[in-house]
This record gives sequence, structure tokens and C-alpha cells, in this order.
Amino acid sequence: MNIFQAIILAIIEGLTEFLPISSTAHMGFTASLLGMDEGEFLKMFQVSIQFGAILAIVVLYWKKFFDFNNFNFYIKLAFAVIPALALGYLFDDKIEAILGNQIAISSVLVLGGIVLLFVDNWFKNPRIHDEKDITIKKAVIIGFWQCLAMMPGTSRSAASIIGGMTQGLSRKAAAEFSFFLAVPTMLAVTVYSVFVKTWGKGTPIEMKGYEMILQDQNHINLFIIGNIVAFIVALIAVKTFINLLTKYGFKFWGWYRITIGLTLLIYFYSTK
Repeated sequence: MNIFQAIILAIIEGLTEFLPISSTAHMGFTASLLGMDEGEFLKMFQVSIQFGAILAIVVLYWKKFFDFNNFNFYIKLAFAVIPALALGYLFDDKIEAILGNQIAISSVLVLGGIVLLFVDNWFKNPRIHDEKDITIKKAVIIGFWQCLAMMPGTSRSAASIIGGMTQGLSRKAAAEFSFFLAVPTMLAVTVYSVFVKTWGKGTPIEMKGYEMILQDQNHINLFIIGNIVAFIVALIAVKTFINLLTKYGFKFWGWYRITIGLTLLIYFYSTK
């Protein structure tokens, strides 16, 4: 991987992480289109630059994350993140195996897009417009909805936002709680991928994520640049998405997923 490729992937991460279109799918497709080697460092890099994206959420909503008088906010996030942490740990190997199946991921993009076409019609009368009105029970249910995103191509954002809307949250409130929930979820995944998980297990290049990063100066540069770019792009993308979602709903994102998914299905089938 060179710096140009790292920047492109980081832009894709920052743009898509909090949109209902699957950042995992878009980074995977981009890496494939750029002819990048499906090595262990690339896989780890795609996970590790999520740190830059979640830092953008903390900066944008710093009053919420550092309001220590609102301890209930932290409790809700702690309970909501448990399902994803438990199931993610149990099914980590199976999830990683699917990441290389671009046809399966493209199919999920299309199916998810079809769902998004109808979401606005399903949930027309929201009752909750602020995070403070979300109960711990509703937060946990949203946490279980988030687990649907373990299938690459689903979109963590889409799953958790729809989960929020099933619990009576408005589009804006559901999107913002999805962002809040992303912070502990993605931070845990990033820490696990960099410091705990052994990449290339059973091969001669078996090592931890941080060992790959520190392997040479190029990897260090790629890691730093990737996170900085993802952070900057995510700052812009989150604010734009909230405004678009509030005004126009999910249909645009549904048609986008269907169009991209079908295009990629044709591409990957033709190159098999």
C-alpha cells in the first residue's frame, strides 16, 4: 500500500462510516478496484482508521461525551454496546472470511437498499426526539439491531438507525444515537484489532496489529495519515448526513445502495 491508496481508503472510511451505505463494503470494493494486495496489513488498516472517524464524533458532540453530570448517558452506551462486543468476539473469524466475498457483500448492499426505500413509510410517528428520553431497555434493543451489521455490506449505521426508529426515535435522534453508540463499539473493535488480535494466524507472518504498524516507517506513516484523513472527512460527512437525513429521509441512500450494489455485482461477475 502506498500513501495515495491509504488516503483514498481513509476518504472512503470518513465519508461512509456514518452513512447507511456500509463503509466496509466501500473500502473493500475500493481496495479491489485499486488492485491492492489482500494482505493482513490492509485488513488491519481498514479497521484501525476507524479511530479517526470516531474521534470526529467525539469532537462534534464533545458536550455530550464530556457531560459528566449526565451519567445515565454512559450507562446507556455501556449496555447498548454489550451485544456487539459479545457476538463480534464469537464470530470474528466468520466475519473476516466473508470480507473477501465481494459478490455476497454486493448482494447485501442491494437488499439493504431495498429496505431503506420503505423505512420512512414504516416509522411515521416518532415519539422520542432526544437522547435523554431513550431508556436503557431501548438502548439495548438498538444495540442488538447494530449486530446485524456483522454481515459485511449491511452498514452499522443503517442497522442501528433503523433499530432506533423501531423504538420510536425520530430520524435525527436515531442517527445521533447511532453515532454515539459507534464510539464505544468502534473503539473496542479498533483496540482489539491493533493490540489483541493476532493477524495471519498460523502463517509465518503471524503478528499483532501494532507490530505490523511498527514494522517499518512506511506503515507508521500510513497509519497516521489514514487516521488524520478519516477524521477530517468524517467531520464534514456527519454534519452533512444529519441535514440530508432530516430533510429527505432514506430513499436517496436506498437507491444509491441498489445502484452501486448492482453495478458491482455486474463488475465482479464479469471478472470472475
